[in-house]
Amino acid sequence: MTTTYPFSAIVGMDGLRLALLLNAVSPAVGGVLVRGEKGTAKSTAVRAIASLLPEVDVVAGCRFSCDPAAPDPSCPDGPHEPGTGEARPARMVELPVGASEDRLVGALDIERALSDGVKAFEPGLLADAHRGVLYVDEVNLLHDHLIDLLLDAAAMGASYVEREGVSVRHAARFLLVGTMNPEEGELRPQLLDRFGLTVEVAASRDTEERVEVVRRRLAYDEDPEGFAARWAADEEALRERIAAARALLPRVGLGDRALRQIAAVCAGFEVDGMRADIVTARTATALAAWAGRTDVRTEDVRGAALLSLPHRRRRAPFDAPGLDEDKLDEILRRFEEDDPEPDPDPGPEDGPGGSGPDDPGGPEGGPQEGAGGGAREQAPPAEPEPSVPDQRTGEHGTADREPDPAPADQDGGAGESDGGAGGAGGERAAVGAAEPFRTRRLDVPGLGEGAAGRRSRARSAHGRTTGARRPRGTLSALHLSATVRAAAPHQLARGRRGPGLVVRRDDLREAVREGREGNLVLFVVDASGSMAARKRMSAIKGAVLSLLLDAYQRRDKVGLITFRGADAELALPPTSSVDAAAARLERLPTGGRTPLAAGLLKAREVLRVERLRDPARRPLLVVVTDGRATEARRSGGPTPVERAGRAARMLAGDGVASVVVDCESGPVRLGLAGALARELRGTPVTLDELRADSVTALVRDVRTVSNPRRAA
Repeated sequence: MTTTYPFSAIVGMDGLRLALLLNAVSPAVGGVLVRGEKGTAKSTAVRAIASLLPEVDVVAGCRFSCDPAAPDPSCPDGPHEPGTGEARPARMVELPVGASEDRLVGALDIERALSDGVKAFEPGLLADAHRGVLYVDEVNLLHDHLIDLLLDAAAMGASYVEREGVSVRHAARFLLVGTMNPEEGELRPQLLDRFGLTVEVAASRDTEERVEVVRRRLAYDEDPEGFAARWAADEEALRERIAAARALLPRVGLGDRALRQIAAVCAGFEVDGMRADIVTARTATALAAWAGRTDVRTEDVRGAALLSLPHRRRRAPFDAPGLDEDKLDEILRRFEEDDPEPDPDPGPEDGPGGSGPDDPGGPEGGPQEGAGGGAREQAPPAEPEPSVPDQRTGEHGTADREPDPAPADQDGGAGESDGGAGGAGGERAAVGAAEPFRTRRLDVPGLGEGAAGRRSRARSAHGRTTGARRPRGTLSALHLSATVRAAAPHQLARGRRGPGLVVRRDDLREAVREGREGNLVLFVVDASGSMAARKRMSAIKGAVLSLLLDAYQRRDKVGLITFRGADAELALPPTSSVDAAAARLERLPTGGRTPLAAGLLKAREVLRVERLRDPARRPLLVVVTDGRATEARRSGGPTPVERAGRAARMLAGDGVASVVVDCESGPVRLGLAGALARELRGTPVTLDELRADSVTALVRDVRTVSNPRRAA
């Protein structure tokens, strides 16, 4: 049996350790979402906390871990008579990213249910995790419907399995812990809200702390049992403290003053709904119990807010979760002025982040910073967050914005600068994006079979039923009427007697369903001198930012190619992290010539590689340009426009669905973007037509031709 790394031996990560301990004290807090870069021991900490949980008493032989003191009346293995049971350690169950729905919630034998009337149910991971820990690594990479099932069970404390009118329910109460790397994509806001607490973790920048991390890890790898034995006393002390805090928790009083503080903080940060208030109240109560007190104080409210609000505050698209601690202190200060009743003086041992016995990491656990210490101490991301327009004022938050351009720099008055071979001499500083807007949905034609999403039509496990077929593997979605029709002609030959239907395996039919898939949306953005007018580039960035927001909501992967000067650059390889694309876009400079052909050829190469990696995910190419093509030309060779047309026809021959966003403006227009769209066999749209609320917009479908010889 593998020896788990001791929880008390973890160095630093104070916020993460405290959040896990508070959930161990009060599972009603609702779990923890751990956000952080790779290699920060997120999984190590989660696996370590499970060994500190108290043992649970279970009914002997029950697959659903029923409590013998209060057995679940609807347990599929029941009914159980109240009585004594057997003790076992709390389980930690891991949910793999590639798990199926049946593996998560359990599988029901439809064949036996129809023919014998028996509910033959095989429990899933939710049943295994009941009264323990359910750990989801890379939770942001799970399919949306699995996340929905998971969080619904966590919220209701029960799991329901429905198959064509046959249903099974069982209790599913567990400590939910998810980890994610934000670089690989964000969770939807409504899913973020279902996690009780969130913690940001990053590798320490302190040399001595990093040395200690490596020293302990090497010692553990060399002798896991011996290393665990050296920390056994600290582990036992933490285990006893968790048990004591659990026993004290029912006696902790949450007075009206603390409730008003919590309400003032949640209102001050404009969080949606009431879940934030409830979770903050439960967390503050757990903090008081962890400190060994029976009253909730201001420091408990502050520490709870730092853990429960960062992922719930109202924020602009692509803005990273976080909490302004100065604003939090100001809200609490104003509350103290309005309600000056003092809290009891804390003793030297009070407070969740003090040293000594209250240190959650033990005597050698590294420096502690209290409930919010991890949030304040974490290093910022390597790349600055993109400037996002304020939804009320339209202003941008960049401190180094250029002053307003001179009249000659207005749209239509800026020409294209050669700037030498690479166009470096004509480079202009990046400008901010205009305010994003809601865009029209752009679909890939046909019927795909890619990952579940919200963009294009696809065959999927969830959606409207469009037909029936023989099962492929395990039957999960029975088509009842088709199954009955298949079995009905054979009833006399099978010797049917009585009202029951004699069903054989060959009679079963599964439902064929149609839903939506996520696509690979590859942006090819013209950043040349012809696009450099400030007003025009700001509008273009606003349009691309709007399309990125649409891609985020539709669960697409995105990539970003830019072309300017002498060549094209893959600014962002295809990824699920749409906010990373927004950050690259925000810093995009402009200037130089327009190597349109290079941009299209780079897109073709990227799509070729991605087709090998994920053949089921269909691409949508979005070219943002005014259609001009200017670059160095060899004597006697094709013109830049001819080269661009040839590259476009190659993409069309590959069957790539495309959209050309026409950025040309002004009274005189050349129509080059429309010509490019015809070469691509795609759809041209203007910036105005891209808006969902535009009165002049036409309803357009993305067109693609499978036969490359067919005329555009």
